[in-house]
This record gives sequence, C-alpha cells and structure tokens, in this order.
Amino acid sequence: MSEDSSHSTHFGFKTVDADKKAEMVAGVFHSVATRYDIMNDVLSFGIHRIWKRFTIESAGARPGMKVLDLAGGTGDLTAKFSHLVGDSGEVILADINDSMLKVGRSKLRDKGVVGNVSYVQANAEALPFPDNTFDIITIAFGLRNVTDKDAALRSMQRVLKPGGKLLVLEFSKPQHAIMNKAYDLYSFKVLPMIGKMIAHDADSYEYLAESIRMHPDQETLKGMMENAGLEQVDYINMTDGIVALHRGYKF
Repeated sequence: MSEDSSHSTHFGFKTVDADKKAEMVAGVFHSVATRYDIMNDVLSFGIHRIWKRFTIESAGARPGMKVLDLAGGTGDLTAKFSHLVGDSGEVILADINDSMLKVGRSKLRDKGVVGNVSYVQANAEALPFPDNTFDIITIAFGLRNVTDKDAALRSMQRVLKPGGKLLVLEFSKPQHAIMNKAYDLYSFKVLPMIGKMIAHDADSYEYLAESIRMHPDQETLKGMMENAGLEQVDYINMTDGIVALHRGYKF
C-alpha cells in the first residue's frame, strides 16, 4: 500500500503521521552516523561487505558511466563505483541525512576518492535530477527508511536512462523457519544491546530492527518495482533471504 503525506505510516512498529517520519528517521541517523561503519561490521560480522560486493558486481559499471548511489551513507558503494567508472565517469553520493553525507565525504576524501564524486542531499521520493540521467542507480539499506516507497521507486525510474539498471539491496524475509527464529532473537535482543554498548544508543537500533520487519518482502517489493515502470525485475536472496538484491531495468 502506498504511503503519502496525507496518511499515517510506520516508524518501526509505531504508527506516526507520514509527514513526520522523515524527521524521525533523520534523528536516528544523526545519532548513529559517526559509528555507522563500525556498527555495520560488528552487527553483520562483516558480511555486509560481501552483500555490497555482490551488488557492485551485479551493477556492471564501466568507464564513462554515470552512477547514483542513493542513500549512500558513508560511501562504501561510491568508493567502488568511483574506481570502476574512472575519470570519464561520474558518481553522485546522495543521502537525505546531512550527518551521513558529512561522514561519507570525509571518509572518501581521506581515502583519496575525489575528482569524479559529488555529494547531494536529496529525498529519494523527489530526486533533484533531470529525466534519463543515470546508467546505474543503487540504494543499499535505505529504501526501508523511505516514507513513500512507491514514489521513491517512480522517482528512480524517472532519472534512469533507457537501458539503465536499478539495484535495491535491502534486508528482507528469511526463507526458513529456523533462520527466521534465530534472526528475530538476534534482532530484538542482541542488536539493541550491542547498539547500547558501542553506539550508546539502543533505541536507534531497536528502530532499525523493527523497520526491517515492516519492509515489504521479496515478492511484494518486486511487484512495487514493476508498478513503478521497471522491467525484467528479479531478486537474489543472500544469507537465506536476510538480505535480497532486487534488480530492474528501464527500457
């Protein structure tokens, strides 16, 4: 069901006014920005690097391409794309949260990732780019935080070039009951505890666990991408479906 600013929506398991969700999500990421990378490594046991590497490989970026790393946060994908598209290409790291953008920009500049990378604070629901701009768009672990996901997918489809590819890497639904039970235990008991110990913020990581459960499952998200005008949509489950990579094209 589409979410818009005239209705209520979910913030984790809570019901809130849709026009307040973006501000509430912003508060979460302002809080976790400086410890975001270390928490990703700790909470996923480093496996997030494998998920992201597979996303990069699936994107098929080549020299000269223009790439949008949406909800790009601290820039893990941007750094890889910058190397792949080369001096003749361009990568835009876009995020709605200025704290995450600042951390990402500092991190990439410290690594010497400059020249073909630019930074834009943008809302995924209304991207500030012309039609048919990008060869590749990725959104990794960001779509579940968007208030109106249908609007965001339509916006992404609009700014893709004909022949362009959208890749959505996101937490999803485990495929087996045993994994699902273990994942619930980890998410709701262990994750907030580690968040309190390392990031001094249990509440934000409780929200993140809840937001994963409220995100559409694999088949639902596939249908949403198709409804947004993307074609040849498919998905690949990783780690038993804890994470899924959805892929769609604009023709």
